[in-house]
Amino acid sequence: MKRTLAIYGALALGLALSAAAQTSSAATAKAAPAGTTKIAVIAFQVAVAQTNEGQRNFAELTKKYEPKRQQLKSMSDELESLTKQLQTQGSTLSDGERASRAKTIEDKKKVFDRDADDAKNDFQGAMQDMISGLASKVYDVLAAYAEKQGYSVVLDEAQQGGPVLIANAKTDITKAVIEAYNVKSGVPAPPREPAAGAARPATQPAKPATAH
Repeated sequence: MKRTLAIYGALALGLALSAAAQTSSAATAKAAPAGTTKIAVIAFQVAVAQTNEGQRNFAELTKKYEPKRQQLKSMSDELESLTKQLQTQGSTLSDGERASRAKTIEDKKKVFDRDADDAKNDFQGAMQDMISGLASKVYDVLAAYAEKQGYSVVLDEAQQGGPVLIANAKTDITKAVIEAYNVKSGVPAPPREPAAGAARPATQPAKPATAH
């Protein structure tokens, strides 16, 4: 199982933010005053994820699911070990013993797959709930910032198939909105990550091989 809980989190992030991102573009456009149109762009999903609060919440959620990740890793390691033993010793075993070991592996793999799917779904649900609440708060800051700066329309440049093809860097307010939200939330910046090249533990066990 090569996908990680972090990847599951990214998928949940996209699902939770898509509606909010669409709202951020449409609602701001509706509020545009008559006259000169001042336009800005924002990567809304990026803004939400990169706020201090977003980074903190994701780290806390990942930590919460760490025991389950470790449990899944142990199950995966056991399955891998049993599968290798069967593949190595298979020719020396009786048909009955070989079939018995294969059945044990199959049963354990079913339990592993079920537990892994449950953990993925639980993590996705928790991530989506967390991001949905945060996205609405970031949008409020975005709306206030756009009004203060006189932007008539704010477009989400991160949306696939969106109208933004080219945008001058000066029109991108993503960083400014992140900073404005950080000030409002009062959440401090998260600790720095380890330097590049430092060893990091995997966030999801590899899918064990299937015995043949």
